[in-house]
Amino acid sequence: MIRGSRKTVANGVLIAALALVIPAAAGCEAGLNAPTLEFHPASTGAHADINGLLLNNVFVLGAPSGSTVPTGASASVFLSIYNGGASDDTLLSVSAPGSATSVRIDGGPVGLPVDDAVNLTGPRPEVILSGLKRPLSGGQSIPLILDFEHAGSISLLVPVQSQSFYYSTYSAPPAVVPTTASPTAKAAGTATPTATPTSTTASPTPGT
Repeated sequence: MIRGSRKTVANGVLIAALALVIPAAAGCEAGLNAPTLEFHPASTGAHADINGLLLNNVFVLGAPSGSTVPTGASASVFLSIYNGGASDDTLLSVSAPGSATSVRIDGGPVGLPVDDAVNLTGPRPEVILSGLKRPLSGGQSIPLILDFEHAGSISLLVPVQSQSFYYSTYSAPPAVVPTTASPTAKAAGTATPTATPTSTTASPTPGT
């Protein structure tokens, strides 16, 4: 347990350190276009560092604040992957057990070169949940399983972010437009009724 006297000394050292750091930071990033003046959103997605792969800010895009993505609809997944392993790897597939019927990766499996990052961060979604089994809204979390060729399966509990504020620039999956059935031709084998020719039988005439 930290005693009061040690806590006071630690606070004094921290204040002194901040007094030295703040002017230096201000000098390095001075100006109207300084990075400190720009908006840097917090990384609120899921993270994992497993088998040489670093997964950053993994999240599902929900509906705008106050709304939900309905059951049966689709939702977007965004993430960034850095391969710090000893060899190249590949993201083969993604699944969301209990939350979506299927998960599609546009373009198929994603190659992950060693010592490189692959950003599936939009704004157009490349990983799409289809056939949601329950409504999704901001603040919820769902399980995702990412299957890699060499790193194996990585399970994450992924937050659902409302499509608002910073995330308003991210795109939901394109709406599926139902196709209109065209008029079908008459079933094969159904004959069209035709007139049946009638034959006339000559009446016998009496002999002469």
